[in-house]
Formats: sequence, C-alpha cells, structure tokens
Amino acid sequence: MKILIVGSGGREHAIAHAVAKSPRCTKLYCAPGNAGIAALAECVPIGAMEFDKLVSFSKENAIDLVIVGMDDPLVGGLVDELEKAGIRAFGPRKNAAIIEGSKAFSKDLMKKYGIPTAAYENFDDPEKALEYLRTKAEFPIVLKADGLALGKGVLICETLADAEEGVKTIMQDKKFGSAGNKMVIEEFMTGREVSVLSFVDGKIVKIMSSAQDHKRAGDGDTGLNTGGMGNFSPTPFYTKEVDEFCQKNIFQPTVDAMAAEGRPFHGVIFFGLMLTPKGPRVLEYNARFGDPEAQVVLPRLENDILDVIDACIDGKLDEIDLKFSDKAAVCVVLASDGYPVKYEKGFPIEGLEKFEGKDDAFCFHAGTKFDEAGRIVTNGGRVLGITALGNDLKEARKKAYEATEWVTFENKYMRHDIGKAIDEA
Repeated sequence: MKILIVGSGGREHAIAHAVAKSPRCTKLYCAPGNAGIAALAECVPIGAMEFDKLVSFSKENAIDLVIVGMDDPLVGGLVDELEKAGIRAFGPRKNAAIIEGSKAFSKDLMKKYGIPTAAYENFDDPEKALEYLRTKAEFPIVLKADGLALGKGVLICETLADAEEGVKTIMQDKKFGSAGNKMVIEEFMTGREVSVLSFVDGKIVKIMSSAQDHKRAGDGDTGLNTGGMGNFSPTPFYTKEVDEFCQKNIFQPTVDAMAAEGRPFHGVIFFGLMLTPKGPRVLEYNARFGDPEAQVVLPRLENDILDVIDACIDGKLDEIDLKFSDKAAVCVVLASDGYPVKYEKGFPIEGLEKFEGKDDAFCFHAGTKFDEAGRIVTNGGRVLGITALGNDLKEARKKAYEATEWVTFENKYMRHDIGKAIDEA
C-alpha cells in the first residue's frame, strides 16, 4: 500500500512509526511532515489545510490510503473531499468531526442522550454570558471556547473577576480567533483526568489503552495550559470498575448517539474523562489520536495498525482482536523555554542518533525542521516527545527521564514530574 499521513507533529510521527512497521506499507508519504518523520516517510510540502493539493497529490501518486492525523483538516472536511475523489481515507467525515469541532454540539449531544458530563450553558453573546456569571454561577467555573484552539481554549476561573476577564479573552478579544464566537460555561469538576483513545467503525467502539496527560506548562500542574507536556500509559486510576461504567454509559452510547444523529463516526474518538467522586464524567471528545497520547499508546499496539484502520473504515471492527503490550510507556515533552507564550526557535538539536536501533526508547519529533545546512533544528513550542517503555510505569518513567538527557538544544525545557501520580496509586 502507498500511504499518505496528513500532519506535522509528534502524533503524526507516532502514527508514521506504527505504519512503517506494517509489511503492507510499501511507500509512505507525509504532508507536510517534519525532520523526524523524514527518516520514515517522504515529506511533501503541502499544508494540512490545502485540500485541493492533497487530493491532487493522492491521485497523481496512486495513494491507497490517507490517514488524517490533525483536528483542523478533519473538522474542515478533508475526509469528505478525499472520498469524493475516490480516495480511501481514515478519519471522521466533517459531520462527525463536529464532536470535537464544536464543544456546544458535543455538550448538547451528551445532554440529549444522557451521557454523564458536567452541567453547562452555551452562549454566543458575551453580555448574556457575563450576566449568567454574575447571577447564577458557582465558582470555580470553567469557560471553553466552542471551536478548535490547539488544546488551549479552556480557562478555569476561581473568581467572578477571573471569569469576566475570561469572557473578554475568549469572546471579545478573540484570543482563540473564531473558536470564541461561541462559548460554553461549565461546572468545575474535581477528580483525576484520564484519557481513553478508541477505534470506532461507525457502529462499535474498541478502546485502546488508557493514558494520563499533563496539560500545564510547569511542575506541580502550575502555569498555563499547553497542548500537553507529557503522558503515561496505562493509568492505574482507570480500573476495571471505571472501564465497565464507561463502556456501558459513555463509550458505546456516544457512538450510538452519533449514528442516531445521522453522523456515523469512523476513526478515532479520544474520550477525555474526569473521575469525579460521583463517577466518571466526559470532559471533552477529540476526533483523532491525542498528542502526546499517541506517543505512549501506539508503541504498545501489537496489531498491524493498517488492519485496524481498514476495519474502522469498512465497519468490520468486530473482526479485530485489539491487543496492546503489557509494558508501560511514559512520554516527556522537550519544549522551547517560554512555551506556550513566546519562545525562540531555529536551534540545532544534538544527540538524536542515540535513539537509533532502540526498541524501548523513541524520540518523536513535534516541532523540528531541517535548516539550510541540513541540520535538524527546533521549529515549535513542543519540540520532541521522549518516550520509553518499561515493565511498569516507574521503570518507564526512569528510562524516559534518562533518555531526555541524550538530546540537547538551546532553551530546552521540560517538566520534571511527569507520572508523579504513579507514586500515589
């Protein structure tokens, strides 16, 4: 098979790593890719939102399968455009990707079908949002930009003053662009956050291994929200009891709800869960592999990923016995100091060769490129995802942090407490 992956981050590198292992893959392309993906695939200079060019490239190169990694092109309808041109694609169509593209849609879906989530109200008028906050809200409270905001459009507000500032940020100053045209005001839930990735074939859902993200930029969950500073899988807090509850009340009901709405979902649903004192609740849905969840889950997948993808597209997931290694994985993100606000890029990265030939330590590139001299340099806020496998989470964490020392670049920054919650389990 000739395969094209659409995207340029650590998630797409993890997908490329899994696809390249398949004996069915004879040629791999990535658009636009990055310097790390270039070791596995031929990178083509087409942006993820350049739908016409992606369709033309797929036709001209007789691409057998396009895997869309990123949220923007999924929500924008890239899968629809590829299918219209007769090109096989993995990912939800536009009318199903709305489960991530609009938080207001997903909250209304959960309310309609009785899927447990936080109490909420939707607003498209900032004045009405402010009035609600001043008269009816309980603090702390959560404000969410309705649309896609690179995982950063969620504000936790401790006081009314914080919330008023949050409405200004999201709806008036439009810090997250058109994502803030609508806003969800949501009850603040307490508990542990858990991520569960799943494969979906339009009718049934099969979950991958659980994971736990670290969103804040600083140690001890301080600082601003980011796209994710590290992850571990599986999480000990996702117990058998939690799984049974979620299978019955969240996972399958979500897939059934989307089908009932005439929006059958084929692809990956990422369930962001909060394990509250009253039981698991849905925090959010994503319509694709998480980042950096993909970096800790996909290295543990024992099936040929192309077999699983085919089954999702063809509605035959019931024929797949999904298997994951018993090993644990920890990913520590190496970022540019100053991320997620302001940071410099273009610094050469040393030591990448130390990962070559390793089967228990991986360096997934998130923000890298080649400079004019052919060196690999930093090209983003999140630069590398250092993932290690171990017999248990503590061993995986130890190995991941050791591997973070193998690579160096100017302004390298990371959290030092990824997976600290393991000690409390």
